[in-house]
Amino acid sequence: MSIQVSISDDYTGDTTPSADHHDVCAQRRTLDNATIVKMSVGPMDNNVYVVTDAATGATLLIDAANDAASILALLSALDADLRQIVTTHGHFDHWQALEEVDRVRQVPTAAGESDAPELPVTPDRLLVDGDTVTVGDLTLDVIGLVGHTPGSVALALTENGGRVHLFTGDSLFPGGVGKTWQPGDFEVLLNDVETKLFGRYGDDTVVYPGHGSDTMLGVERPALPEWRARGW
Repeated sequence: MSIQVSISDDYTGDTTPSADHHDVCAQRRTLDNATIVKMSVGPMDNNVYVVTDAATGATLLIDAANDAASILALLSALDADLRQIVTTHGHFDHWQALEEVDRVRQVPTAAGESDAPELPVTPDRLLVDGDTVTVGDLTLDVIGLVGHTPGSVALALTENGGRVHLFTGDSLFPGGVGKTWQPGDFEVLLNDVETKLFGRYGDDTVVYPGHGSDTMLGVERPALPEWRARGW
């Protein structure tokens, strides 16, 4: 049975995986220089993002997380000119579809340098803080965020009008930073998030996390002292 793809332009950022793998539901947000399509896949509600440059049609896939068939069906439905796949970090739930999508689409892949050994596909490019990723006429800034994993990266896409859209992987969510395991990692991650995200971008910045719903920096900013005090 073929996979049916539904793409809604009523963007809420709240997506859930389809219980029926033959039915893919995604949402599309239109910016002044790009479109962002969001879809949730797999049992861990992983978000997959497809960013398309409005000027050239060139497309970037962020996190081939799970359910390769659904991701490939979405790319086909979008008639995507896929140019690159970026994996935000090395945890298995963010790359389970990477090998198959890469096999079919055969485009360059990229990931944070320190997390690259965890991936099933050797990245063509190793990303570090301060790098950029170019897709068509779009340039996304690479932000290294240490703590959830050593090589986690976020991507910042800036509209022509100045508004920033952050793809944060598992480093920042509504209500807190990502999970940490070793003593000291929480402080390292929160310091990175405070300095490199909240300290750099405005309150209207949209946050697209690796799981669940979107948020904005202005919504989360007042809670930063609470996060530090509670320790998670």
